[in-house]
Amino acid sequence: MLKYFRFLSPTLFLILGFSVLMTSCRDPKELEYREFRNLKVSSLGFSAAQISIDLVFFNPNNFGLELNRTDLAIFIDGSYLGQSSQQLQIGIRKKDSFVLPLQIDVDMKNLLKNGLTALLNKTVTVRLTGKIRVSKAGVSKSFPVDYQTIQNFSSY
Repeated sequence: MLKYFRFLSPTLFLILGFSVLMTSCRDPKELEYREFRNLKVSSLGFSAAQISIDLVFFNPNNFGLELNRTDLAIFIDGSYLGQSSQQLQIGIRKKDSFVLPLQIDVDMKNLLKNGLTALLNKTVTVRLTGKIRVSKAGVSKSFPVDYQTIQNFSSY
């Protein structure tokens, strides 16, 4: 009987090890957008400006990730506001919220032409489109981003 358990133990160990390996190699679920915070004008010029905002996301995965890159276009009430392309190193804990700080480069000609009236409104529709790249154990994956929210600017 002892021989039987010796044989079963390594086989059981391999099966358990293989199942753990297979579940840890699953593709991560997409990050969930939660909210928009802290709109600030970082720099303002005649031809360009830079705006910073914090976006709050939730990681629905049972494992942590690392956020590596963002490539996002930002629209206010349908008008293109600017672009944010950043290389990042943000650790994301499993089943937890995290803040993504964005720096948006704004073309002032485009803002004056298309979006100034939208920014003067108290409530605007903010839309983000593009990609976010995350990694886990050296393996990277890009997620498409297409989030839209209504933002109240009366407190800014």
